[in-house]
Amino acid sequence: MEKISVIVPCYNEQEALPIFYEEITKVAKQMKKVTFEFLFINDGSKDATLEILRNLSTSDDRVRYVSFSRNFGKEAAMYAGLEQATGDYVVLMDADLQDPPALLPKMYDAIVEEGYDSVATRRVSRVGEPPIRSFFARMFYKIINKISNADIVDGARDYRLMTRQMVDAILSMGEYNRFSKGIFGWVGFQTKWLAYENVERVAGETKWNFWKLFLYSLEGIVAFSTVPLTIASLFGILFCVIAFILIMIIVVRTLLFGDPTSGWPSLACILFLVSGIQLFCMGIIGQYLSKTYLETKKRPIYITKETEQTRKRKGKK
Repeated sequence: MEKISVIVPCYNEQEALPIFYEEITKVAKQMKKVTFEFLFINDGSKDATLEILRNLSTSDDRVRYVSFSRNFGKEAAMYAGLEQATGDYVVLMDADLQDPPALLPKMYDAIVEEGYDSVATRRVSRVGEPPIRSFFARMFYKIINKISNADIVDGARDYRLMTRQMVDAILSMGEYNRFSKGIFGWVGFQTKWLAYENVERVAGETKWNFWKLFLYSLEGIVAFSTVPLTIASLFGILFCVIAFILIMIIVVRTLLFGDPTSGWPSLACILFLVSGIQLFCMGIIGQYLSKTYLETKKRPIYITKETEQTRKRKGKK
């Protein structure tokens, strides 16, 4: 029988995990044509998440877990899950049940019967989200699709079922600064999109505030587009042209009126504006340099502290 690996990144999910486990095992019972492994990635949780995973792995042989030495972020957790998964098909989903496990049979049928390489999900509504957050999220999808070659659908979730071939393609991109939504689109493969209404968390609190989402969006833009660098170059050209024109105006005005010192307040404002643009452009360049710097260090994407296998070996000793 073919096997589906269910990858679940976890960070302080002690309230949601028991509910999620109950729901995913119900779905697994319905899908009798395949076997399952449940691979939980503990991303440096500070609550009882790890203890719950230890108990689940003891009571259910299908449950595996990887516990990080510290919090490395969701991107690292997803990569670790893809790397450790052994299934013929791999699905990513959150533990808070905002990714409905009930969609999994339909996703599997689309791959097996319709020939898709991947079945991904997208939210058609953002009910329960703050309006300003929803606005900026939509703007981000519009901007990144215009300035990059990555196909990122508005409302796309990380919840998707993939073939082993697609998973291997994603793993071949071993970059340190990861933006999975862009990577999924960049590797290609035929993807079917399933739309569903937004579902609120079953328990616990979201770990994504506005600032973290903003930084994550910058990560995506820098990772999949060089347009910001082009904009910085265009700013430089534009202000060189403006400076040349202003110099000509000052020379002509001095020759005609002999008053070179008037207008210093406006000149001071121009200097502040140009300095601000220069700093802005330097900041853009700095973002790309910082990402390059981190890539050249070749640091590991994550560090494992414990798995269910290492714990069993310690127990035997």
